Amino acid sequence: MLDFISQPWPWYVSGPLLGLMVPLLLFISNKQFGVSSNFRHICAMFAPKSIPFFNYDWKKESWNLVLILGTVAGAWVAHAYLNPTVNVSDDTYALLNQQGVHQFDGFAPADIFSWEGLLSLRGFIMIVIGGFLVGFGTRYANGCTSGHAIMGLSLLSVNSLIAVVGFFIGGLVMTYLILPYVLAL
Repeated sequence: MLDFISQPWPWYVSGPLLGLMVPLLLFISNKQFGVSSNFRHICAMFAPKSIPFFNYDWKKESWNLVLILGTVAGAWVAHAYLNPTVNVSDDTYALLNQQGVHQFDGFAPADIFSWEGLLSLRGFIMIVIGGFLVGFGTRYANGCTSGHAIMGLSLLSVNSLIAVVGFFIGGLVMTYLILPYVLAL
């Protein structure tokens, strides 16, 4: 059983399982799936009530906080006990090597995504500025990729369709136009 759980699952198993979570949340509890709203809930726990954006009853959304805690705990358990493997193509490693990324910790480039990498210019751009842009984009788009792509598209939301198309275009622009220049730093 442990071998079955620790192996990568094919898309035609994991995709429908994830997709079934959306109607289950809607039909059973009238809740919408999304992860980025947890940042607002966490801030609302500690922010002064004088800030209108955080002045709401975040306790009504505590189920979502439990969901994100379960996600983090599950990732930790998988990493610590199941020894998951992620297969990255040799072509990807070769391309990153050509662009100056040589150290890898699993599939993440340790040259960039590490404490030492954070102190470099390209690490700062990738982690701090990239993190800010992701957070800003999530707030500006009124949701994250999982909320729009999984929940919003299942509700036939035009705004979510526009957001998902924007996510893909942004990913392509970053990968092919911006990333080579950042990695050259």
